[in-house]
Amino acid sequence: MTSLDLDNTHAKPSRFANSNEGASKPVKKVVIAGGGTAGWMAATALSRLLGKSISVTLVESKDIGIVGVGEATIPPIRTFHKLLGIDEKAFMKASQATFKLGIEFQNWRECDHSYIHSFGITGRECWAGEFHHFWLRAKEYGFANDFGDYCPELIAAKQGKFATSEAMPLNFAYHFDAVAYGRFLKQLAIQAGVTHIEGDIKQVEQCPASGNITALRLTDNTHISGDFFIDCTGFKGLLIEETLHTGYDNWQHYLMCDRAVAMQTELTDAPLPYTKSVAHHAGWRWQIPLQQRMGNGLVYCSRYMSDDEAIDTLKSQVTGNPINTPRVIRFTPGKRRMGWNKNCVALGLASGFIEPLESTSIHLIMTGLVRLMRLFPFDGVTQSAIDEYNTKFASEMDAILDFIVMHYKVTNRTDSLFWQQCQRMDIPQSLTHKLRLFEETGRVFLDDGDIFRVDSWTQVLMGQGLMPKQYHKVADEMSEEALKQFMAGLKQQVTQRVNSLPSHHAFLSQYLG
Repeated sequence: MTSLDLDNTHAKPSRFANSNEGASKPVKKVVIAGGGTAGWMAATALSRLLGKSISVTLVESKDIGIVGVGEATIPPIRTFHKLLGIDEKAFMKASQATFKLGIEFQNWRECDHSYIHSFGITGRECWAGEFHHFWLRAKEYGFANDFGDYCPELIAAKQGKFATSEAMPLNFAYHFDAVAYGRFLKQLAIQAGVTHIEGDIKQVEQCPASGNITALRLTDNTHISGDFFIDCTGFKGLLIEETLHTGYDNWQHYLMCDRAVAMQTELTDAPLPYTKSVAHHAGWRWQIPLQQRMGNGLVYCSRYMSDDEAIDTLKSQVTGNPINTPRVIRFTPGKRRMGWNKNCVALGLASGFIEPLESTSIHLIMTGLVRLMRLFPFDGVTQSAIDEYNTKFASEMDAILDFIVMHYKVTNRTDSLFWQQCQRMDIPQSLTHKLRLFEETGRVFLDDGDIFRVDSWTQVLMGQGLMPKQYHKVADEMSEEALKQFMAGLKQQVTQRVNSLPSHHAFLSQYLG
């Protein structure tokens, strides 16, 4: 083979190339449209982790408001912070953060009933059967405590206690001021070299041939060109929808709530280490304790509750003096048909919205970012990367949809038209299978995109009132006496561990100094 032949061999395109391959130029300049939590999370992550290969510009458009209701998170945010090298104490001080061990659900199964969905592991499992199978058998014998009594995070939440150490770690997340969190990340991003431009976006320019976005033009005629764009413009979806016409899957037939009213109040007691979610006749309301204030909100279905009634209901149920005037937020639950379209990825509310019942909004920004960075188109956008991103995006959103819809479907409440409709509504086939499988066999098998563990599904399903008809017979391999000792030992370990913890407020004060 001659050298010429060798060169030609190396120059051959991939057999899997398609018409889109090679049409896109290398990505050197990334432009983020919109600030807020999503925009500054994206700017911080890209600049800190990929800053040697790309430049990042963020355009904070004043005409795009910050929703700012996402003040609660789930534990993977700690991994995200470690990835970015974010100091926990600095973040918590800057964003008025408190620790979160789970969510208390009041009035969901039925009025005056409550349970906690914690972030902890309940009991101890074996290769064939999760702990709840052993608990179900012990319950038949009459010596099982409440299921949650075997989870240290759940009992610590109930008692208002918290501490974390390498010797006795708890699985936790945070409550924080989302607007302040955005400001904190903004400082980190700018320090890492992000260019910050303030101004209103007047026009989104596209390539006539490919339809790719090429630049943003502001009202003052500032022209910002880029190779790749990230849409963080909120519900508006200025790039992903208004420009690229990606389409939106409306999920209101599964999630009937379409509005929320939010307000902040002064703290009246020491902050508890969990979120409260209290169901009402047309939806639910939240309480999120920060260091110096309480975040309050009421989520509702506009068919069964007016805006004025929602505001009055929230005002009548909050504690502490109001800090701001209640504001109504309108939304359509659902997702974009593609999270990545051409040379644009949508993050945050621009990509879709599933109500904040299980604090998934900020988590979805994080997972979208990690997915984008793993598939980052340094050498140009490829269809295979787009397809992979969108497949994972859809799988994740569908799995979260199942988990949220389950709260409304698995309930004994029939005391209002809203709850009656919840009981009658059709649900995704995937959720129907999960519910039937759990009821008939006690098993939970997770989808690829499921961000919630078996523990979460089990705690919420049984908390909502769905009990398995049988347990896995691996639990019968243990003698009755051995099972009794096993359960008692686990309960004792949890009790001893929680008894050693300080109050959440005391630990917070000591930790943050």
